[in-house]
Amino acid sequence: MGLERHPLSPRLARCPEGLPREAYQDAAWFAREMATVFSRQWVMAGRLADFMPGQMQRVQVGTAPVIVARAADGAVSAFHNSCPHRGSELCRAEREPLGKLIRCPYHAFAFSALDGALVATGHAVPTADFDRSAHGLRSVACREWNGFLFLNLNASPGDLHADVGLRTLDNWPMASLVTGHRWETEIACNWKTFWENYSECLHCPGIHPELCDMVPIYGKGIMGQSEALGWTPQEPAQPNLRTGAKSWTLTGEPCGPVFPGLSDAERLAGYSFVTLWPSTYIVAHVDYVRSVRIQPLAPERTRLIAEWHFPEATLAQDGFDAAAVAGFAKIVMEQDGAASEMNQRGMRSPVFRAARLMPEEYEIHRFHQWVLSEMETHA
Repeated sequence: MGLERHPLSPRLARCPEGLPREAYQDAAWFAREMATVFSRQWVMAGRLADFMPGQMQRVQVGTAPVIVARAADGAVSAFHNSCPHRGSELCRAEREPLGKLIRCPYHAFAFSALDGALVATGHAVPTADFDRSAHGLRSVACREWNGFLFLNLNASPGDLHADVGLRTLDNWPMASLVTGHRWETEIACNWKTFWENYSECLHCPGIHPELCDMVPIYGKGIMGQSEALGWTPQEPAQPNLRTGAKSWTLTGEPCGPVFPGLSDAERLAGYSFVTLWPSTYIVAHVDYVRSVRIQPLAPERTRLIAEWHFPEATLAQDGFDAAAVAGFAKIVMEQDGAASEMNQRGMRSPVFRAARLMPEEYEIHRFHQWVLSEMETHA
């Protein structure tokens, strides 16, 4: 009798169909996703430390231009970057100085930087039928988590959710980490194509030789022990990294001091992934943390922004090169980008209708169900 799937394994017990071809190419489908998924969920805007006190900064949330305003005392608020008078943008540059007011550069309407309330109408003299209280800036919800700033366009936002729970990174000093390196690129694929590639390792043996050397189990086409046929919960946990490696660096050696608060299991694992759909994943290593966020630009265009976050003491080491530390993950992400573009080009074929997912692609199936649920619930 061959090896079997354990009931507690995340492997699928069937091969379900994926999303239809138009989900990756159709402009109307993309517009529905922007109006539902990206208008109702928390989207990561960057590290809170990137938003300097006394400045307002432009951010894109789905298709919505947004201003993040940080007062001199550090308080954060966010608004749609559109004047309620005639729609003009309010913040024209990427960053602009911020005082107590946000003033429209077109007609000089002025709004409170704290709550967006209309304060003045410039040279305009409204009549009695004009309700000032109804013409303030449209607010955008803000939330900080582990030093990251998340925004939500929904007037009644729900809770922030992560696939493994919001306390997974509690043993890392997340809020105090400093961004040491940033890498941005655009890839010619749908935003979901990138997420799907991230969500499985069937492609790893053929696409990621360096990664499979660092994480041997990836060379088997699976992401973890529990995905293997024949696995049982009684199997002891094994190190994920190759013998002698401790972190995702080109040498496998930590780039600085290991975080002191990590558990034995966290050190043994070598990395901890946290996924926050639809915009972000975070990978915490024993010596640094990497965050990756996506920005959908068009049905077949996506921007990736990756950042590497370190303790100040690590950055202060003589001769420390954050770009060199980032080198290993950048190799992997460039391979992922090329694979995602290859997949996107192939899906343009008229014979492609929908994927037939494999048991190892359980996370893609869960992602598809989430996207469809968000689109249907908030249609």
